[in-house]
Amino acid sequence: MVNVPMDAGRRNAAPAEWAQARSAGPLTQSLPEQIAARLSERIVAGAYAPGQRIMEQAVAAEFAVSRGPVREALRLLEKDGLVTILPRRGAQVTSLSIAEVKEIFDIRAVLNGLRDRLIAEDPGRLRMVPALEAEVAKLARFAREPGSADEYIESVSRLDRLLTHAANNKRLKTIHDSLVLQTLRYRQLGLSTPQRRRQSAQNWQRLVKAIRDGDGAEAERIARQRVLDSRDAAIRHIEEQRTKSGGEEGKTRRAA
Repeated sequence: MVNVPMDAGRRNAAPAEWAQARSAGPLTQSLPEQIAARLSERIVAGAYAPGQRIMEQAVAAEFAVSRGPVREALRLLEKDGLVTILPRRGAQVTSLSIAEVKEIFDIRAVLNGLRDRLIAEDPGRLRMVPALEAEVAKLARFAREPGSADEYIESVSRLDRLLTHAANNKRLKTIHDSLVLQTLRYRQLGLSTPQRRRQSAQNWQRLVKAIRDGDGAEAERIARQRVLDSRDAAIRHIEEQRTKSGGEEGKTRRAA
């Protein structure tokens, strides 16, 4: 099998999240899945801008494959909501949408609340607390360090996977994983500022305490609030970018 190389120098959690979203499938990724993982990484990181076309021929040439696996990879990305395939125009990256942010994060707030309540009420929960505390300690450190946004987001993704696995609820995991790639794309926005990362780290610390104390109601409340804080921050980011873009377009028209 051809191994599609990781993008050099780029750090984010998309390949791991892709594997999570495909965890019910075979252990070895197919070639289209490998290509889709690399493309999803670029979309999440912003290397492919919203609305930008992804050219099949260019991707095929880059990875030294035929267009068939690339076409299948793009169909996988369409299923995950990262691209739209248009007749006679090919694939383009989906635009960032406030409505989509609300839908995805409102659902995840409920799912994460249920998940973390189940964990807090599990008599065996204390076995996983040391792993949670170690990861949250990393979060707190990354939140304090300038230039550690990627590391912070990777750590949040690891915590999310750890908790989803620990909940031991297959249906919850299936629904959760179906949203994982879209969530990661917007999570980048929701945790884009140092202030937001510090707030997030504090929420994680409170969540781990609630789990350790066996307080299911508090764990659910904190889990929901943590997701809704990210939702609101992502929406503000999109609105600010739209305002900025609109202002620049107005200046261009006046100068013309």
